Amino acid sequence: MTIDVLLTGFSPFAGAARNESWDAVVLASPMLREQGLDVVEVELPVEFGRAGALLLEALSAHRPRVVIATGLAAGRTAITPERVAINVRDARIPDNAGASPIDEPVVPGAPVGYFSTLPIKAMVAALATDGTPGSVSQTAGTYVCNDVFFQLQHRLATDAALGGIRGGFVHVPSADVVDARSAARALVRLVEVALRTQADAPLAGGAEH
Repeated sequence: MTIDVLLTGFSPFAGAARNESWDAVVLASPMLREQGLDVVEVELPVEFGRAGALLLEALSAHRPRVVIATGLAAGRTAITPERVAINVRDARIPDNAGASPIDEPVVPGAPVGYFSTLPIKAMVAALATDGTPGSVSQTAGTYVCNDVFFQLQHRLATDAALGGIRGGFVHVPSADVVDARSAARALVRLVEVALRTQADAPLAGGAEH
């Protein structure tokens, strides 16, 4: 089966009732289907290893044109496509299974890092056109968001059967900064750009974190 878009968000963690990343995915998916796109959405657990494994299962099953994994970045003030995933697990708090890895590789023996294969600067430029706060982020952290991001990019880089699939990670801020519907509309816009843009666009300085 081949689809247009695979979207993932996370379940709640650290005692929260909701996770804004999953809220955005749930609202964005029907908007994308209204455009005639085939979309699959997957809610991932906030667990090292397992979250990435579930994403990779969906990737192999559906072979999307584009994969965008999303996560919550409380404290940020914009929608932030991530530039690079790094090969390290370093937990600031335990995950939802109680794991607290420190200075462990995501994939032993794999490269130090991978760049996103999404057109992240063109995506941010599109958000600016819409009046939505957005910027390129230089770090996805070292928690489960980065864990998922690295596993995704590693699989896309090393599995020839998945050649041509573009993937990456986007952080959304908390709902008091960008409400769920606005975050969903931004996610729709990012998907549109990712599907139609082959070469990324340069951004003026000052638009990155």
